[in-house]
Amino acid sequence: MAAQPTRSRPTGDWISPPASQAREPAIATGLPVPAEDGGAIAVFRAQDFAARRRRFPVRLLSFVVVVLVPATLAAVYFFVIAADQYVAEFRFALRTVEPVRAEIGGLFQGGVAPSPVGVDSYAVVQYLGSRDVIDDLGKTLDLREMFSRPQADWLAGLPLPVSIEELVRYWKSQVDAFYDITNGTIVVRARAFTPDDALQLAQAILASAERLVNDLSARARRDTLRNSEKEVRRAERRLKTALARLSEFRDREGIIDPRKTADATQALAGRIRDEIVRADTELSTVKHYMRADAPSVRMLDARLQSLQAQLRSVESEVTDTEKSRSEVLSRVMGSYERLESERTFAEKAYQHALEALDRARMNADRQQVYIAGFVQPSLPEEPLYPRRLRNVGIALFLCCAGWLIGAFIVQTVREHL
Repeated sequence: MAAQPTRSRPTGDWISPPASQAREPAIATGLPVPAEDGGAIAVFRAQDFAARRRRFPVRLLSFVVVVLVPATLAAVYFFVIAADQYVAEFRFALRTVEPVRAEIGGLFQGGVAPSPVGVDSYAVVQYLGSRDVIDDLGKTLDLREMFSRPQADWLAGLPLPVSIEELVRYWKSQVDAFYDITNGTIVVRARAFTPDDALQLAQAILASAERLVNDLSARARRDTLRNSEKEVRRAERRLKTALARLSEFRDREGIIDPRKTADATQALAGRIRDEIVRADTELSTVKHYMRADAPSVRMLDARLQSLQAQLRSVESEVTDTEKSRSEVLSRVMGSYERLESERTFAEKAYQHALEALDRARMNADRQQVYIAGFVQPSLPEEPLYPRRLRNVGIALFLCCAGWLIGAFIVQTVREHL
């Protein structure tokens, strides 16, 4: 069907649309097209096919540049250039002579403090990745020469000359140490370009870790012994001070032990009371058959008054509410008991400090934390690195993913132009 002419609004003239504009909507929407327009459809399809043919070399070239060339270079490097690397692995755990309480809740609760063995294990792992272990191993091994052997390729080997900071970064890529918290073991893997170097490096790392643990244990024992000796000296000074204050009190008051003096005074007062009772009984008995001015009655009366005066004197030595005398036992007892309690406490503290010092000296003679190695370094027979197929596969996958993402972005931009 031919396109209907349209009339322009300003002039009222009839204008026929171009044939291409009339056919393209029908082709784009899939509507039936008359037979006389078949030639136009064929031309449109030919133009679209030609445009796709023009874009095909561009896509092919981009695929070759983005995917095939990098993947080929990676394959050439890993299968032709990359040097073999051997791995020597060993495992050990830190053990203590004292039983360690299982902290199961520490795996799930952040508030529970880790065990001392776990803290030491983390310290050993951090030490194996630090510059200190390189300085320690540098006394017996030439790490720069070991990592720049002729067997090493230009990319995996250590380029010389190299600074200590670059050596530390390279060391972290060649030595892998981690702490497995599930079973409390430390796993160390050392890589080198020859089997002998890998074994020698692993043995040196194990010896360095053992020296570190021994040093930490010896330092802890020395600190414990030093602190125990300090505590003993502090307790001794406190005990001497308490004894000196007690001796000064005795010299000032003239009493060795107020409690014993008070007990003796109370016993004396009790005997005097008994004498007063007997004297009063005799006096009452004598008064029944003798006159009041009789010598016997007067003697008994005088004896009774003397006993009563003596009782008042003895009781005033213990408690005196009328006079403020330093020799009154009731007031001396308070000061004495405070000094005596201080002396007793200082003696107990001194005794506990001596016991702690004895235990510290006993523990100083034995190692508290030590390395228990159950997988020793052994000579590797086959290289484990580089993992050629896996690395090439990863490179190919990344290149394909990048090419597909780029093609999708280009196609999306082209459709929106």
